[in-house]
Amino acid sequence: MPRKPIFFLGFLLSLHLYFLLCYADPGRNCSKTSPLVGLRYEFTMAQHQLRGVLTILDDCSFRVSQFDMLPGSDVHWWGAIAPDFANLTAGFVVSDHALNETYKNASFVVHLRQNVAWDQIRVLALWDRPTASDFGHVVLANKSSDSAPSLPVNAEPTMFENCKTLSENYRIRWTLNADSGSIDIGLEAATGIMNYMAFGWANPSSTSKLMIGADVAVAGFKEEGTPFVDDFHITEYSECITSLDGSVQGVCPDTKYEDSDSVGLVNNTQLVYGHRRDGVSFIRYQRPLEPVDKKYDLPVNSTASMTVIWAIGSIRPPDTIRPYYLPQNHGGPRLVAYGNLVLNVSENVDDCLGPLDAGDKEDQDLIIADASAPLVVMSGPALHYPNPPNPLKVFYINKKEAPVLRVERGVPVKFSIQAGHNVALYITSDPIGGNATLRNESEIVYAGGPQAEGVQASPMELVWRPDRNTPDKVFYQSLYEKKMGWRVEVVDGGLSDMYNNSVVLDDQQVTFFWTLSKDSISIAARGEKKSGYLAIGFGSRMVNSYAYVGWVDETGVGRVNTYWIDGQDASTVHPTSENLKYVRCRSENGIITLEFTRPLKPPCSRDERPECKNIVDPTTPLKVIWAMGARWTDRRLSERNMHSVTSSRHVRVLLMRGSAEAEEDLRPVLAVHGFMMFLAWGILFPGGIVAARYLKHVKGDGWYKIHVYLQYSGLAIVLLALLFAVAELRGFYVSSVHVKFGIAAIVLACVQPVNAFLRPKKPSSGEVNSKRLLWEYSHVIVGRSAIVVGIAALISGMKHLGDRYGGENVHGLNWALMVWFMMGALIVLYLEYHERRRRRDRIFGRSNFVLGNHEEDDSLDLLSPTGTLAEKESQQSGRMEVQLEPLNR
Repeated sequence: MPRKPIFFLGFLLSLHLYFLLCYADPGRNCSKTSPLVGLRYEFTMAQHQLRGVLTILDDCSFRVSQFDMLPGSDVHWWGAIAPDFANLTAGFVVSDHALNETYKNASFVVHLRQNVAWDQIRVLALWDRPTASDFGHVVLANKSSDSAPSLPVNAEPTMFENCKTLSENYRIRWTLNADSGSIDIGLEAATGIMNYMAFGWANPSSTSKLMIGADVAVAGFKEEGTPFVDDFHITEYSECITSLDGSVQGVCPDTKYEDSDSVGLVNNTQLVYGHRRDGVSFIRYQRPLEPVDKKYDLPVNSTASMTVIWAIGSIRPPDTIRPYYLPQNHGGPRLVAYGNLVLNVSENVDDCLGPLDAGDKEDQDLIIADASAPLVVMSGPALHYPNPPNPLKVFYINKKEAPVLRVERGVPVKFSIQAGHNVALYITSDPIGGNATLRNESEIVYAGGPQAEGVQASPMELVWRPDRNTPDKVFYQSLYEKKMGWRVEVVDGGLSDMYNNSVVLDDQQVTFFWTLSKDSISIAARGEKKSGYLAIGFGSRMVNSYAYVGWVDETGVGRVNTYWIDGQDASTVHPTSENLKYVRCRSENGIITLEFTRPLKPPCSRDERPECKNIVDPTTPLKVIWAMGARWTDRRLSERNMHSVTSSRHVRVLLMRGSAEAEEDLRPVLAVHGFMMFLAWGILFPGGIVAARYLKHVKGDGWYKIHVYLQYSGLAIVLLALLFAVAELRGFYVSSVHVKFGIAAIVLACVQPVNAFLRPKKPSSGEVNSKRLLWEYSHVIVGRSAIVVGIAALISGMKHLGDRYGGENVHGLNWALMVWFMMGALIVLYLEYHERRRRRDRIFGRSNFVLGNHEEDDSLDLLSPTGTLAEKESQQSGRMEVQLEPLNR
């Protein structure tokens, strides 16, 4: 019985191992027919500190070992037919293996895609697709190729057999060549480009002062960026100096002691290779184990443990007195800037885990844009382009190859473009350029384009003004060629440069900045005293206001949150979800500055959420308040988060005028505007309509004159009031409901005189004129519609006035307006009643003969349900009978 469970468990374990092995080695059945199988290559480092060894296992896989690489954004195994710019950029992905992390001496197997074979690949690279960057590559050559024999191990100058960590940012690599009696040494440090790296052997007879009598190699980069290495001999702890008697002392080149090195008997070092990548200096040189120069150089015993010394520090460029690159005092603490250790170069050592990661990886020249001086843009050969593979030509700005530009938001940058007619400059979000839309990639163009081209004889001037919404990093590139430019660093300037307007809020403790655009507003607020958070609110007081709170959280990240406040304690502060963009908040010495961009009108107008009512009308003063406190959080608020200081009153910010109002008084011009509109829409226009409606039975044309005089007077007053409002607000804007109603009413009022001018003639008695009938209907309908819209404009204007100056100030005016219209409605009802009664009496023959107006052709009431043309004719017929009766008698 117990054998069955054991047998069953064994079967499950075997099955599990079967599937595991199948999953772990999907390429185990690959053939090995390619002539590349079994060959070993070393990666050529292009950037990101890539090193490693590649071994081809079979027709569909390869092994990578000793692999170091700093991470990229989207790195893939990439195939191409040649390592030049055009072929690499036209390459293709050869494996689904992801490479988006830091690798530290890693080993792993990579499988090719099913549709990829080795005969399609001549160059295998590690390629970052968003930046079109080659991190490193190998050129595949088979054994049968006479022109490209297989590469031996350690053929790349960046690869060595051994590596020793000297400090956190400094390493030494070496390969001992015992057969040839030499040693290859690689010095590698994450240090500045104008710093030196020193390494050498101490004098075996020295016990305390190890530097005295030491044989040291000093390596670095010259001002033009080329590497160098020199053999130094140290006699004193000082910079190299020449005494009056001609003797030389200090840290001096060997050639300085002998004045000449024509046959190479003094300089014991030979430069092999050098580069600067990612802020890391690397120099490879070779020196003999047994030096020819016995006076200033020391022998290296390859099998013995010897004391070596090292240092890093700043270097002094040559001048007319000292034509040498001279190391300065290293300074700094021991084991960081200098040190010593015992080393046996014949022992295998590799304690360098992973690539050096410099804090500052940028070596390109930096140009800070100045608004007063143009940047001269030309083109030239690519010599030290920072993003390999290099194009044939690149942009030179102020005679510097592809420099980093630093510009300030709000400060205009002027380019003088002289790069040629076939090179158009543009500022883009795409790191490659060359018109990303042609590659089916999205990009944002901030300035420039096809027209931004010129030559030295006829330069083209391009002005670009970065604003607060410009990202921190953009690129200047050519519209027609890829990778001709480099990076633009966009930094914050003064807030006054970044925003068009600013005012100081109440108590002069907060400055409010803003810039209006078509559909949005960019806002910044800066406190003038130290605090834990800064809040600004839109409203007359904190209660019933929309608040924006900026603070820096525990992780050092700036935050800006939005709230609706309907009370005076923490529980009444309700988070909202406003559509904020370009949000930033920072604290400098305790001074909080917050920035954001929001739409003028929230995109949720029909929603019942509070933030949907938070509309910013540029034509209406924005009521702004502020508060500061010690602590804020985006979690549950408590009394500890309440403000410690706040504004005593709100300030009305005139967004369009760029100023602020502190007084609560109604501005005279707007008061006149409101009174004139009330006079027109509340008295004159309704009076004219009442005259035309209810005074036609009066003998003569008095009703007509009253109607015309009142309507034209009202129209003149409306137009004059409109001019007053436009002049006071310094513009004509239709964003508010009040303005929209007002414009509609004015348009309808202006249509009426034109309508009256086009009135058709009265038809003959008994005839029906359809044009006249249509005109009468349209005239009455348009006129009464204008009155309705005009009254709506008056009501919305009162609400606008309340929003602008506070509801308590216009409360009485609202009641007065309501009473006025109610009285008008009662008067109209009274007149309508008597008008209908008079017409009813006329129908039954009891109309007043003396007061009848037989001459007027406009006595027809087109809006009466019984006022038709037939009714009018019957009325005329009835009156004729009254006239003829005395003649029959």
